[in-house]
Amino acid sequence: MKKLMTMARQFRDDENGAAMVEYSILIGIIAGAAILAIVAIGGWVSGRFTGLCGILDGKGILTATTKGTCKASTGTGT
Repeated sequence: MKKLMTMARQFRDDENGAAMVEYSILIGIIAGAAILAIVAIGGWVSGRFTGLCGILDGKGILTATTKGTCKASTGTGT
């Protein structure tokens, strides 16, 4: 019976499981914030390149008779 009580006290005082849950929640919050930051930065960069493509479309000179093109939807240009 004494051994059972000792094991019950050890189980009650053990905080490893609680710490693991706290760290798991913290890692989840950090991962979510990182994903949101990456998506936001990706959208900003995409918008900047689309705007730049719209400004430059038809303004570059390839030869004396043709001008360069930029297709923002496909991300290609000549």
